[in-house]
Amino acid sequence: MPDEQMANNNGQPPTPEPPVPAVPAARPLDTIDRSILRMLQTDGRASIRSVAERVHVSRANAYARINRLMDDGVIRGFSALVDQERAGQGASAYITLKIVQNSWRTVRKQLTALPGATHIALVSGDFDVLLLVHTKDNRELRELVLTRIQSIPEVLSTRTLLVFEETDLGPEGE
Repeated sequence: MPDEQMANNNGQPPTPEPPVPAVPAARPLDTIDRSILRMLQTDGRASIRSVAERVHVSRANAYARINRLMDDGVIRGFSALVDQERAGQGASAYITLKIVQNSWRTVRKQLTALPGATHIALVSGDFDVLLLVHTKDNRELRELVLTRIQSIPEVLSTRTLLVFEETDLGPEGE
């Protein structure tokens, strides 16, 4: 971020954020682990038995590997792919944010609490944060941006990019 963003909205220097605790390194993945990950990305409801059969290991081995991948944080959870429009969320947008320097953790905490926020990323480039939201309609989207996001003190500016159509890609670009 440019130096002029070093001060917060009150003209005071930013408060340094606490250091991020070190995350232990995950164990290396082998071809069986990668195959299991691809399978679960395609079908998170696959049974241990079907996983074991497809990757040619015992059920006990497949179970142990999936548990290790979860314990190591490689698998963070399981979810459903949702057609947002059919689920009543007719407006989708990527919102770019410029934020006060060193305020990422504070802003991220507030953004995760927003209704309809589905993806948040700290990025490099012309803006600092990329946020994907789904709302019922454009009125709700406008309210989210103008009332909720722009009222966060560390948010310096936003830009909203409406999504006209979207396609979720599978684990190998399907």
